[in-house]
Formats: sequence, C-alpha cells, structure tokens
Amino acid sequence: MDAALRSTVADGVATVVISHPAKRNAMTAAMWRALPELLARLAADPAVRVLVLTGDGPTFCAGADISSLTGDDDPQALSVAAEEALAAFPKPTVAAVRGFCVGGGSQLAAACDLRFAEEGASFGVTPAKLGIVYPASSTRRLASVVGPAWAKYLLFSAELIGAEQALRAGFLQELLPAGQLDKRITEFTRILTGRSRLTQAAAKEFADGRTDRDAYWAEQAAASGDTAEGVAAFLERRPPRFGWPSAD
Repeated sequence: MDAALRSTVADGVATVVISHPAKRNAMTAAMWRALPELLARLAADPAVRVLVLTGDGPTFCAGADISSLTGDDDPQALSVAAEEALAAFPKPTVAAVRGFCVGGGSQLAAACDLRFAEEGASFGVTPAKLGIVYPASSTRRLASVVGPAWAKYLLFSAELIGAEQALRAGFLQELLPAGQLDKRITEFTRILTGRSRLTQAAAKEFADGRTDRDAYWAEQAAASGDTAEGVAAFLERRPPRFGWPSAD
C-alpha cells in the first residue's frame, strides 16, 4: 500500500490514520507536507468536534522515512511545520498509540492534547543517536508535556521507554489493555463531543499558555448562553444543547 494520510469523519470525530505499513508508518516528505493542509480542512469542517491521530495496524509511527527525502528537503522544517499545525488545531486532539511511537511519531503524539496507548507501545526521541539538534519548539513542547527532567532523559539517552514508564512520566493520560484501545477512544471521544465547545476551545488556549484572550472568552461565554443551558440541562436531567459557536 502506498504511503498516505487517510482521514474519515463520523459522529463528530475526525480520524487521521498514518499509513505506510512497509516502513512502520514512517512519515514520508509528502506526508509531512500533506498534514497541515489536511488539518486545515478538518478544522474548518463544522461537523468535526474532535480529532484522533493514529497509525495503520500495529504501529503508530516509527519516525521519518529518510529515503523519501530529496536534496531540496529540510526534514526538520517539514516535521516542525506538521507538528505546529497539529498543536494549533482548534479542537481537542487525541493520539491513539499502538506499537512504536518513535522520533517524528513521538513529535506528533506530543503535539496532540492527549495521548492514549495500548500495552506494549514504545516511545522514544532519538536525535542523539544521529547527532541531530532536536528543534527548539519540539524540545519545549516535550518538556511542557513530561517536565524538563523527563525531556532531558529522553533526549540525552535516545532510549525507548515502555508504555507504563510513559504513563508514569505523564506522556500518556491512559494505558489500555491489549485490544481495548479502539473501544476506549470511541467512548472518550463520545464524551468530548457531548461537552461544551466553548469550554474546550477556551481551555485549550489557556492551557497552551495564551494570555491575551481572557476578555474575548468572557464575552463569548456571556453571549453564548451556554452556562444557562448547562445549568438547566443539569437540573432537568437531560443532555445539554450548547449553542456555541452560533451558525450566524
């Protein structure tokens, strides 16, 4: 099968699949280039409430497919552009990880808001094996996810760590038994699609460190009526019908 990014949208959830089975889903130059455009389309789709990033088959992503690069390609620039586009996706993002999540794969997983994995997954950030300086933005993002000491551990050693260690480090939010990842992703994304988009959008910006939109989100909350709807739904024991953003 050719290397490609596949995407589907169902029940408010966009699923992006990294598919390059012959190379353990390593990202080709074309795939790195395609990801920002794909994410922009999905972000603009009002039917999309949540995005799930996963790999085809038993592997998430083994990094970059070096053989796909040409002399004109800057592999760091390609991977960082894709990573930044994923981190900037305006709706909740979840990485669903099986097997190897290494190099560029870990870079993409770290750019997601949340990471769920199946037992047996392995994680690593490996530039020290090649004498490569890991991008500054990627280093800071990794440190924000796992803390400076764990980021140094991973970057200094280039060692792979198992899923239980990744959970202890804070890289993972949940670790699932074999065969249970898809079920849990379906359950969790269903929860997310039923929650307030207003709350999620503001929380994502605040948690990511943005400090200039407090007044904007206060105005949005006041105008949306979502708080009144949420309280009414709670008192009436029914699912809320949140209205933000309006269709106007």
